[in-house]
Amino acid sequence: MAAGRAAQDDPMPGGAPGDDATACPWVRPGPGLRGRRRDLYLGLSMAALALLSVVLSNSMGSFPLGPPPPWPEQLAWAVAVGLPLIWRRTHPEISTSVLAAVFIAAQLRSSPETMVSSASLFIAVYSLGAWGRDRRLAARIRIGVIAAMFTWLAIAVGLSIASQQSEFPGATGPISPLFAAAVATVLLNGAYFLLAYLLGNRTWTSALRQHELEVQAEELRRSRAENAERAVNQERVRIARELHDVVAHHVSVMGVQASASRRVMDKDPATAKTALAAVEQSARTAVDELRRMLGVLRNAGATDGALGYGLEQVDSLLQGARDAGLAVEYTVYGTPVPVPESVSQAGYRIVQEAMTNTIKHARASAVDIRIRYLRREVEVEVTDDGRSVPFAVPARSPAGLGLIGMRERVAAHDGSLEVGARAGGGFQVRARFPITQAGAPGDTRLPVVPA
Repeated sequence: MAAGRAAQDDPMPGGAPGDDATACPWVRPGPGLRGRRRDLYLGLSMAALALLSVVLSNSMGSFPLGPPPPWPEQLAWAVAVGLPLIWRRTHPEISTSVLAAVFIAAQLRSSPETMVSSASLFIAVYSLGAWGRDRRLAARIRIGVIAAMFTWLAIAVGLSIASQQSEFPGATGPISPLFAAAVATVLLNGAYFLLAYLLGNRTWTSALRQHELEVQAEELRRSRAENAERAVNQERVRIARELHDVVAHHVSVMGVQASASRRVMDKDPATAKTALAAVEQSARTAVDELRRMLGVLRNAGATDGALGYGLEQVDSLLQGARDAGLAVEYTVYGTPVPVPESVSQAGYRIVQEAMTNTIKHARASAVDIRIRYLRREVEVEVTDDGRSVPFAVPARSPAGLGLIGMRERVAAHDGSLEVGARAGGGFQVRARFPITQAGAPGDTRLPVVPA
């Protein structure tokens, strides 16, 4: 019964019993306050049961080991075989060693109490296997205790046989009574100690597996948290990129138109009025795009396709550039074919960002937009004739948000991006996106006009 209580106190999930993991760096944590309190109750209970066993043995006159010592000594041995269990999990090595020594000493003194002391020894050996911090030391102590017990058993059986000589009344079996008694004693004690040893190992292995599961669960939780944070950051970058593309383009056009209106307000009211109308239209377009974009962000099931822009809508960007005073050329080479929606949107945004930089920084008079549908890729190119000082301007430098956004869009589709000043003056942005479209033009690596 006591052994059952001890086993229930330690979690022991199902699984095959494990061997001592002598090389395992993990050290099983000691019991908490509740566990130490239970061990205290267990040790006191076993001592009380041992005292009761002494009283019952003396009352029945049952002294299997011979004439017993005086009453006070019997009671002292009874208490001594129970109290070491108080430290069975906090100091299992000491508890098991002390209890084994007390067990042998009590039998040497012919203490009549054997039942409770045997149960206590079983619990101690089990606890050392289940809670020993140093696995090598725990294994050595248990093996040493078992060897000492079998040595004492051999001595006790030899003394018993010598004292009883051949007195086995009623023995009728086919083998010698002495041999049968020795074999039965060895088998019984072998099963007793083997069970305590393996049960302790199994409990420790189960605790190790539980620890590994907790570590894996914590790693999984941390990984999920990192992935969630990464997803949030990516979404923030995407929102920032979209806001930059929408706001920067239209605000740049509005700024140019407002500046032009201010300069001609007194000399040419009609032109100023036209410029202000363009400002108004750009503002409305920006608001509409922002509204659509925010609608997509609010709707978890929506896709970027709900924004309604792509390569087919590039010509809608041209009026703003013309209103800003630029001469705009827009040419499509090859036969337009359906391309993935994300590629179409990325191409549109690159044209928009390139034109925004031209309007804001290049001081150009002309801009040329070319879209080429090639055999396995679609190419977007925007060139201007502005001043070749783009990298002195933050928005057109490698660290600028606009070019970072371009590179991210192209990289997301395994494309390539060329950005830089042209040899003959001006600035060029060229992006290529690979496509796998069954209806793509059969030929046609179209000639690229030199920049």
